[in-house]
Amino acid sequence: MNTAKPQRPKARLPRGFRDRTAAEIAAERKTLDTIRTVYQAYGFEPLETPAFEFTDALGKFLPDVDRPNEGVFSLKDDDDQWLSLRYDLTAPLARYVAENFQDLPKPFRRYQVGQVWRNEKPGPGRYREFTQFDADTVGSNSPAADAELLMMVCDALEAVGLKRGEFVVKINSRKLLDEVLNAAAVDPSKRGTVLRAIDKFDRLGMSGVRLLLGQGRKDESGDFTKGAELSAEQTETVVSFITGVTPPGMASLDDLLAIQDIVRRNGYEIDRVAIDTSIIRGLDYYTGPVFEAQLTFPVKNEDGEEVVFGSVAGGGRYDDLVARFTGQQVPATGISIGVSRLLTALRARGLAGDLQPLVLVLSLDDVAASFKTARELRAAGVRAETYTGSKKFGDQLKYADKRGAALAVIEGADERASAKVTIKNLKLGTEMSKGIESRAEYLGARQAQETVDRDDLAATVHRMLGGG
Repeated sequence: MNTAKPQRPKARLPRGFRDRTAAEIAAERKTLDTIRTVYQAYGFEPLETPAFEFTDALGKFLPDVDRPNEGVFSLKDDDDQWLSLRYDLTAPLARYVAENFQDLPKPFRRYQVGQVWRNEKPGPGRYREFTQFDADTVGSNSPAADAELLMMVCDALEAVGLKRGEFVVKINSRKLLDEVLNAAAVDPSKRGTVLRAIDKFDRLGMSGVRLLLGQGRKDESGDFTKGAELSAEQTETVVSFITGVTPPGMASLDDLLAIQDIVRRNGYEIDRVAIDTSIIRGLDYYTGPVFEAQLTFPVKNEDGEEVVFGSVAGGGRYDDLVARFTGQQVPATGISIGVSRLLTALRARGLAGDLQPLVLVLSLDDVAASFKTARELRAAGVRAETYTGSKKFGDQLKYADKRGAALAVIEGADERASAKVTIKNLKLGTEMSKGIESRAEYLGARQAQETVDRDDLAATVHRMLGGG
């Protein structure tokens, strides 16, 4: 007889991934709906692309080139074609535009929300799967297209509840940086390393950037990142650029000044949109202006320390991405909101949405009747659930407590005989589930409950929930 114990998998999550609860999902839904309303008001329309793309269509633009598969999750299909999970929503957009170019209006304007995946080293608040909300304009090389995205993202951040002064959208130009690197005679082979070093300025500060421009830096875990190995003179030229000192005669500064002029003339002053030469963005496909929306207020990290939150959105101009497919340059610009990071910030400000309050209809002796009561409440716009578990009243109350129900509706045989219903305000009577095992005990605790005519159920529930 085989007495070997069955092999059971261990319940565990892969590193860098997480489960999300109902409250977080509800907060995300509210935030996404708010942003979507703003983007649609500007005339942008939705587009959805699949999670998988051909690996060569995505291209190799991620900054973490030392990770397996250049930072993407990949697999080989049964036809020997390599597929990868999208690492952002912009590379799939470029593929879509190239594939449908002749049929699209020019410029083509779309927004998209969806999950993206990056095979990066996970850390506190840094996940391998996260949600992005993008808006892009393809087919316009005018600074007005960039300026519109900046104004729109400002409107979206205010719409979700952030106040003026709690965020600023900073802009820079990759072309401007290229001119600086040329002036410093930086070897083209070191350009990517320099970009990644500058992009870490908000997280590592100037001292960390200097190390990465030089020989390299060892992080808190002991991992060493090799630097760009610039000379001291080259490092100082780059550092001067980061701190806002640009060499004279930089033609690319004109692009930034044109964008700045448009947003200023529309009332978006320096407190909302500002030039900042330390902004680079990590992806390698940017070709011109780049943007980053940063929050200015401190939040507490995992150790309880107050830190500046940093970036919640970013983007820029990528005029060469569609040309990878067609050979023809198509100007394009876009901005992406990191939804998970934004939600963390909104929770810190008490602005995250929540589920509609739950009303629990307790099934005492007739579950079919309880279902009917719940249906009536839902028809009146109330989120209502019928309890279908244990018949023990104490278990029902404990369930109501764990569910965080706002109200409990009790309608047993006695109530139905008298055309009455009892409604308990669970938020005011949080101690009700402790030590109470019977319906009689429960109904005897009169605090925070009302018994009303059955016909007045919906109106009373709305009033007790604060709806009038």
